[in-house]
This record gives sequence, C-alpha cells and structure tokens, in this order.
Amino acid sequence: MNQFFKVKTLEEVLELRREFFALESETIHVKDAYSRVLFRDVAALSDLPGFRRATMDGYALAADATFGASESSPAWLNVQATILMGDVPDFVLEPGMAAKISTGGMLPEGADSVVMVEHTEAVDETSVEIYKSVAPLQNVIDASEDFAQNQVVLPRGRFIRPQEQGLIAGLGFETLEVYQIPKVGIISTGDEIIAINEPPGPGKIRDINSYSLAGFIREAHAIPVSYGIIKDDPAAMKTALEKALEETDMVLISGGSSVGAKDYTLDVLSKIVDTQVLFHGISVSPGKPTILAKSGNKPVWGLPGQVVSAMVVFKIAVVPFLDHIKGLKKQRPRIQVRGRLTRNLSSAQGRRDFVRVLLEEKDGQQQVVPVLGKSGLIRTMIFADGLLEIGEDVEGLEKDTLVDVILL
Repeated sequence: MNQFFKVKTLEEVLELRREFFALESETIHVKDAYSRVLFRDVAALSDLPGFRRATMDGYALAADATFGASESSPAWLNVQATILMGDVPDFVLEPGMAAKISTGGMLPEGADSVVMVEHTEAVDETSVEIYKSVAPLQNVIDASEDFAQNQVVLPRGRFIRPQEQGLIAGLGFETLEVYQIPKVGIISTGDEIIAINEPPGPGKIRDINSYSLAGFIREAHAIPVSYGIIKDDPAAMKTALEKALEETDMVLISGGSSVGAKDYTLDVLSKIVDTQVLFHGISVSPGKPTILAKSGNKPVWGLPGQVVSAMVVFKIAVVPFLDHIKGLKKQRPRIQVRGRLTRNLSSAQGRRDFVRVLLEEKDGQQQVVPVLGKSGLIRTMIFADGLLEIGEDVEGLEKDTLVDVILL
C-alpha cells in the first residue's frame, strides 16, 4: 500500500502507453470507415483528380492568348466549343481559340487556364472578349494537384474523419484495413452501489459511474461492456475481472482504488495471473487514488469511486491510452478555448489541478467561471463546459488571468 504515496505525474503516466501494444487489424468497407484508425498506409492508385478541371465557370484557353488583356484593350478570341461537366473533349484547342466551360469541366488539350466568366463578354455565339489576363493553371486544378499516383496520402495510424473517408472513396478504395475497435469493460464496485431501478435506502446510491464511463467510452470511439455492480467481495471482484479481461481489451474498475478497509482493487490485481501494477496514485486533483495495471497486454484501471474524479481521470489519462491501443500514431489535439478568469483560484504545489469551469460571454469576451465543489458532487460536471488545468508548480491563478479551457 505504500506505493500510494509514490505518485506519478501525469506526464509519467502517459509515458506508460509504450508498455502496451495496439490491437490487431480487420478489413472494413469504406462506408464504415469514419472514426476508425488506418492499419496500413493508403497510397493513390492514380493521379487525383486525374485530369485538368475548371474551378470557375468561364472560358478554357491558353494563358498566353490573354497576355496584356484589359478592359481598355480586351483580347478577342473565337469560341471553338462548349464543355459541360462530365464531357470529355475530343478536340485540341487551337491557338487563339477558347472553349466555354463549366465549373468542374475537363480542359481540352491545348488549354492551360480558365478566365472567369465575369471577366469576359460574349460578342456573339462564336467569339468572346477577354478583359483580364490569366496565368498558366489559374482557375484550374491540375491532374495531380491533389495527389500524385503512388503518393502516400494517408499514413498508418491516421484517424479517419469524414474528409479522409471521402478521400479514400475518391481514390477508388472499396475496402481498407483498420485497427479493431477496443472493447472496454466496466466493473462498478461497492456495497453502497445499487442498480438505477432500485430505490436508494440509507447509505445507498444509484450506479452513476457505469453510465457516465460508458458515455465517455463511446465518445472516445470505443465499445463499452458492462459487468454490473460487484459488492466489496474480493472473490467476486476477481471473477468479474477475469471475465472482463477475457472478453475486452481494457478494463475500468470503478471504486476500491484508495487505501480504505474495503478498497480491494490492489489485492485483487495481485491475484490475477500475468498482472503487474504500474502505478498507484497520480498527482492530480481530483483523481489521486488511481491505479494502472498491465494484465498481459491489457490496461486495467482502478478509478476512484467519486463520480467527478472518475470522469476527470478518464478524460485526461484513460483516453490517451485508448487512442494508443486503437493504433493512433498522433494524439488528437485537445479542443481548447481561451477566456478570462472571473475569480482568484488557489492550488497546492506538487499536484496538477483540473478545475471544472463554466464559459460565459460578457461584453464580447469569454469569461471563465469556476464551478467549485467536492469530487463527489456530479453537479460540478453538469454545470461545467470544460476543465481548467493548473500545473504542479503553480500556487494559483489570479482573477482576470487569460487561461485555456479544455472543452468537455
């Protein structure tokens, strides 16, 4: 139990990600690719878009035919043809000629630019005046301007957003290889915890953590698996943990992570085969009594039973581990908002504080209003828009300080 007082910093905790390997791969259809992580590089099978296309309605032409053109001295060109989107020109544009073209249309051979229709005036059906010169490739996307054939366009470990999903489809891939989606087991412990459909008698509280953690797991693009409520019985906890380790890729044990008489998480972990406790205690508030163990290649977290502590630890520590076993090579950036603190905040040196805050706009400025309260009060998360991080070496923050808020 003495390990509890040998706490690790958040940076030291996050370094432990390297202790774990990413999951195996599976092949999926591109329609299911959103939020998945690439297992292999994706390279362009051909140039994209593959042909020169217009980005404006106007006239396709050779740029040198417009040199010196102005409103007072327009260039006069004959119109050789009209090209609509989807047409494949079957002609070569002759010198001194232009072709009327729609946005997205394919430029004919002999044309290297498009002059916008706003800078032209049709004299008749066969001739046009150009009032502004253009440079080669102006208002044009070249054949390989997006991506060239054989170029790696998406590296292994890339998170697939809607834009990556569209690109993969545009490159002609119907299926792709991705990392499996992690399944995360949730074990809620404590003699005081009851099911949500039971009336809470004296000393009892309904199970909150199973549901909030499941929501956070889904938000992190993983799959929650609940193993119910386990009373403060080491044998029952061991049975539930062994089942969860067999069926999932990461396990969260809610409650029992501190040093009280009924905090059995450490004892149970010591009885699981091939399991090593990596740390017990993290220098953050709320959330100090946190455990991380390695069972085989699977992370097992002992989270505080206090609802806010469990949520904060999940957001700041568990999510990066989830991203790691999902195969992400680059940590997704935290979404932050800058604002002005509305009151003084104290903080103890040697620990990192995560203060729940509300964001309010006043006189065109973002105001950061602390939502103060104990870690057992879920109201502090309900009313909060984000978390304000105060570092270990900071004694506090003064009113009107500009701060960055991690959005929840």
